Order: sequence, then structure tokens, then C-alpha cells
Amino acid sequence: MVGKLKHALSQATILAAILAVPAIAQAQTKINLGTVQSFGAVTTYIARDKGYFKDVGLDVDIVDMNSSANVLAILARGDLQIVEGGVSAGFFNALEQNLPVIMAADRVSTPIGHEMIVAQKNQGKITKLQDLKGLTVGSNGPGSITTYEVGKMLEGAGMTLADVDIKILGFPQMGAALASGALDAALVIPPFAASFRDQKIGYSIAEVDKLVKPSPMTIAVAFMNTEWAAKNKDVAQRFFVAYMRATRDYCVAYHHGSNRKEVIDIALKNGLDKSAESLEKNIWTGRTMDGVIKVDSLLDIQDYYKKVGLTKATFPANRIVTREFVDYANAKLGPPPKVNPDSKLENCR
Repeated sequence: MVGKLKHALSQATILAAILAVPAIAQAQTKINLGTVQSFGAVTTYIARDKGYFKDVGLDVDIVDMNSSANVLAILARGDLQIVEGGVSAGFFNALEQNLPVIMAADRVSTPIGHEMIVAQKNQGKITKLQDLKGLTVGSNGPGSITTYEVGKMLEGAGMTLADVDIKILGFPQMGAALASGALDAALVIPPFAASFRDQKIGYSIAEVDKLVKPSPMTIAVAFMNTEWAAKNKDVAQRFFVAYMRATRDYCVAYHHGSNRKEVIDIALKNGLDKSAESLEKNIWTGRTMDGVIKVDSLLDIQDYYKKVGLTKATFPANRIVTREFVDYANAKLGPPPKVNPDSKLENCR
């Protein structure tokens, strides 16, 4: 019996040593990731705070930014390796310049919870999209996904972007601009939309989820530098294993699973919302549990940007999106977890 125990301990020691070697070798692998500081970023913070990045030997530095539209050049240059954010016109312009960027994973897809919020002082005067003609509307970046959303909603109301005055502001600054009158309305994302309503800064007159087609939409993704990924394929693979592991945690919590409080705590710790009450009351943005991007939606976004003159060229789906890394991660992680069977929420399954 003692001999068997010694043998078992010896085998365990050898196994631990084998596992420890790559962990030590990988410990210094650094990735710089840019993300828009909204609730959609919680998955990245889950991966960091729960040690999923560390488990695969990565040190991920998370850089806050207002809009992915402003940092794609930095991604292409290689200062950032991954950028999370909206599908901007800048991405398609980067492809036209043959810059090394591609979309690698879904980050936000239907339901997205974006709303047209009108300044409270206009209560009773502005009640529908047509009432915005000639007024100032906020968007978070030039040629950003919110510009697409505003434009598509206006088209449904018989208008175009030319019928409003688009002003660029970060989401955190939109509340003050609505309150001061610098903006008449703004296309706002969670958690800011609910916060502005709660504070009586503004009220909602339109929801993107109800008005913009084709649906389901993918409006935010994880972009990747393709040159970096080609030279560091193993690192990129490990990143997405951790990223998709955290996505599974998010989806379980999204459907009111047993880890919901844990995910809320991570969101609050990292400043992604103001309170647990707010997160329990308001919409959580959807995302695909397998990370697969809605290609039909992306092609429509691309076509719209070209139609309104924000881009000049169009590209096939395989130049815009790769599934290689999410497919690898899902194969490594195995079958997805079961979500709350009583949940009626769309997506994240």
C-alpha cells in the first residue's frame, strides 16, 4: 500500500512539474487590449479577475477608450493586439488600406439595448424620430456603429443623417450634454440609457432592437491584429480560450444563473455600472455564447457606410471575419454550459 501511494505521489509530482513548465514559460506573455468602458466589457474583466488569462499564461493590460473607431490605427500598428468595440466605418477603411485587422469574436449582438434618448426639456415636444429633424444628435464616434444605428432608424422614419446635426461625444459625457442643452438627443448604450432616464436627464423615443434590420445584429466585436496573430498563433489561441471561457460565465449569469451576483460584482468593481440594483433592473446586452458573429448584419453595416459616403469599398465576409480562434477555443473548452431553462431571453445560449 505504501509503495502504491509513493508511486501515485511520484506520478502526481511529475504531472505537476509538466504542467508548471509551460505556465512559467508563458507567465510573461503580454497582450494589450483596448475596450470601450461599457457593460459589454464585463466578459473581459471576468477573464482577468477570475484568472482565466493567467491560467493560460497571459498578462492582459486593459486600456479604456471612448470608441473603437478612434483606435483601429493603433491596433493596426501593433500597440494594441485586441480591440473590443463597435463596428465602425474606420474598420472598413482600414481594410481598404490593407491594414492587418480582422473581426475575431462577437462582443454585443441582439438584444443590444441601445436607445434614442431625448433631453428631458423636450418632453412633449419631441415624441418621435421625425421630430429630430434639424436638431443635434449625439454619437460616440465619427462613423461609429451608433451612426449606423441612427441612420437606419432615421431611414425608417423617412429621413437621413443629413436631416440631423451629428455631434461626437463619449457616452459618459452625453448626460451632461443632454442636461445642458448641448445635445437635443443621443443614441445611448447600456448602462447609460437607463441611468439618464432614472436621473430625469432624458427619455426614450426609439429602440434599435425594434427598428433596425436585418436582425439579429452584431454591433460590437473583438478586433484582432492579423500580423500579430500570424506570428503569435499560440498566444492568440490561448487568449480566445480564456475569452470564450469568460463568455460562457457571462451567458450563464445573463440567464439569471447561480453566478449572476459574481458577474455583477465584477462589473461594479470595474466601474461598468453604478449599482447592483441598476444591473438587476436593466437590460444586459446579448452576445453569442460561441462567439460567432452575425455576418448578414455586418454586410449590411458595410453597405450602409458605403452608401452614405463613410467608406469607398466593400469586402467579402472572409476578409471581414475569421472564426478560426473562437472555433479553436470552443473545441478546447468542450460542450457549452446549460443555461437557466426558465429564461426567455434571446441569445447567449
